[in-house]
Amino acid sequence: MERIPATVITGFLGAGKTTLIRHLLEHAGGRRIALIINEFGDVGVDGEILQGCADEACAAGGIVELANGCICCTVADEFIPVMTALVQRDPRPDHILIETSGLALPQPLVRAFNWPEIRAGVTVDGVIAVADAPALAEGLFAADPARVEALRAADVNLDHESPLHELFEDQVRAADMILLNKTDLLDAAQVLALMEQLSAQVRPGVRVVPVARGQVEPSIILGLGAAAEDDMDNRPSHHELEGEADHDHDEFVSFAIGLGEVEDRARLLERLRKAMAEHGILRAKGFVALKGKRARLVVQATGPRIESWFDRPWKPGEARASSLVVIGLRGLDETAVKESLAR
Repeated sequence: MERIPATVITGFLGAGKTTLIRHLLEHAGGRRIALIINEFGDVGVDGEILQGCADEACAAGGIVELANGCICCTVADEFIPVMTALVQRDPRPDHILIETSGLALPQPLVRAFNWPEIRAGVTVDGVIAVADAPALAEGLFAADPARVEALRAADVNLDHESPLHELFEDQVRAADMILLNKTDLLDAAQVLALMEQLSAQVRPGVRVVPVARGQVEPSIILGLGAAAEDDMDNRPSHHELEGEADHDHDEFVSFAIGLGEVEDRARLLERLRKAMAEHGILRAKGFVALKGKRARLVVQATGPRIESWFDRPWKPGEARASSLVVIGLRGLDETAVKESLAR
């Protein structure tokens, strides 16, 4: 039995993984694509967005959401059974896409493909890291630890140690290709500098590809034939290099905020913008029910960038409720954030 190729897509919060996957599904070219989404938070969001893409490759039965925490921490409990079920489907998928949460280490996930239940039926065709070009240009989540430490020392208001740069390093080390996304927001010199910076951090043969809005020809990233599960010695994680076997996500918290029906879209987005700045929120995302509007509003916020759009009409009998998932560093005041958004 020929093994099903699987592509693991990593990237930090807001890098554009969901946009990339939507693009791949909309240009599936007749391939049966199964999608596994790992949502870090109390309420899954990205799966709902992707199911609204109006393409037969996005059929609900082909999308599986693992919403019980980081995928690399729940391999045995959730990931293995899901992959086993996909292999046993008739007809089987032609390709499997796996979107990790922005907080997941890719190395433990790729190693899971060596489990007997998976190895006979699936191979890791490639690990794709999606990097946020504007964020990197600002010195955030950089692969250069010295630059991260310099920025930390220069910020007199920063009073915590953040592992974000370690997560980014791990994604880069594990990647077979890096997509430098949102390059349309930078000038040519900035893009070239970032490509050189990333190219200096990757293994020989790994390409850095500049893209905008996740728009990339599917044949460029699907069909790499990397068999990454057989090459893990060349993809060490930060903790492995330091001799540490385990990791946790104690530095992060996430919670859901229910807002009911919202009167004014602009006022909500402005309150969200202020809350992001005042409380140091890393990311907020969710769905909003606007009074007088028949369609559901999607909200995605990362740092100062906030996007919103109507994705589909509310279904008959569906509760018109608003819910946002907020992700931040440990110590984020949930009560204060909720009060900021409810003003």
